[in-house]
Amino acid sequence: MGVLLTAGETTRPGAPRPSLGPRGAPPRSRWRALARARLACLEVQLKREESRRPCDDGRKAYLDGVRAHLEKARSAADEEFGWRRPWSGSIAREGVWSNLRGADVLLLRLVPDEEAVGRASEVMALVKRHLDRDDPRRVRLTQRIRHIVSGGLTPDDRELLARALDSAYSSLDAELARVRSLRNMLWTATILVFIGVAGLALYGALAPRALSLCFAPKASAGDPNQMHVVCPSAEYHDRTANTVPSDLARSQDILTVEIAGLLGAALTVIASLRRIRGTSAPYMLPLASAALKIPTGALSAFLGVLLIRGAFVPGLSDLDSRAQVLAWAAVFGAAQHLVTRLVDDRAQMTLSEVGGPTGTAVRQESRAVIEDDGPGHDLTTGPAAAVEQAGDGTPAAPDEKPDRVPAEETTAT
Repeated sequence: MGVLLTAGETTRPGAPRPSLGPRGAPPRSRWRALARARLACLEVQLKREESRRPCDDGRKAYLDGVRAHLEKARSAADEEFGWRRPWSGSIAREGVWSNLRGADVLLLRLVPDEEAVGRASEVMALVKRHLDRDDPRRVRLTQRIRHIVSGGLTPDDRELLARALDSAYSSLDAELARVRSLRNMLWTATILVFIGVAGLALYGALAPRALSLCFAPKASAGDPNQMHVVCPSAEYHDRTANTVPSDLARSQDILTVEIAGLLGAALTVIASLRRIRGTSAPYMLPLASAALKIPTGALSAFLGVLLIRGAFVPGLSDLDSRAQVLAWAAVFGAAQHLVTRLVDDRAQMTLSEVGGPTGTAVRQESRAVIEDDGPGHDLTTGPAAAVEQAGDGTPAAPDEKPDRVPAEETTAT
């Protein structure tokens, strides 16, 4: 079992050195350290169960299954991936935790009755967090939980606990998969928008006249036959009246506008930090949501100034100075928040769904899944309802959704 030694501690004579990971290195990330700690705990439980007798074929099969899960978890936690490491962290994380949870479910089938009874409340808490209220396994476990914790555990109850725990873990995996999927979509969108912004800047540098952002706001005050031309990167005074503003466009005009928009977007990112809560969910979804704002701000700044250039915005057909052009670019860059705010809301909603109580009171069309154990098991007035309500703090009225547990309160295992 891997143990980290603090300063001054030594191993016992003849005892093997604790395993710290590949080539004796410490864990490369926090989740790997947590996974190895959980792995060590499950290995202790496995050794204890292996020492119990008698050991029939069925029990041996379960022990072999636990051992296989733990070996796969250790292999995934210690895998290096080499140059693929930046893209393989999610694969390793999911491989480790799915195998640790699988081992935990199998161990629940092996432990003595008194230990299974002690874990019943833990299983019930996980089921409440991750299964719908009308899920048959949650309904059945709710009906049986008082009998189980009172010491009346039957083989069917143990099987129910194991299946309910497995279902809760599967639901948790699905919730985290949704977080990972949204994270991947946001990073993909960020990269694509960044490529588009870079492509616009490159095109503007190669053909500045094609996407000109120059304005001719007014004639010269001293000579009506002369005019001023304003571009994002320069101003030209006393040009002839027949000068075409696009002829004075410079290669860095679009890039200058995009930088101003990027700075405006950066301000909205800083302002949005006040709405971001810490979370124990993996994949850094809030960071992916914030990163999307930066290239989007540069793109919206270019489009906004282009719309002004085309007299699309009433009252803003021509800008009088280079400072005005850059100021409006920054404003349009900050205005991207009107669109990306929807992405922020979706990201927060996805995070709040990790580990929250799911569903509402049992729907009438789903009541057929409930086994009728007598009037004492009515879901709205009987002991089952009391157990459901005890976990939520207050009675849950029909058609009313309870508050969700914050994502940072959800544990993986």
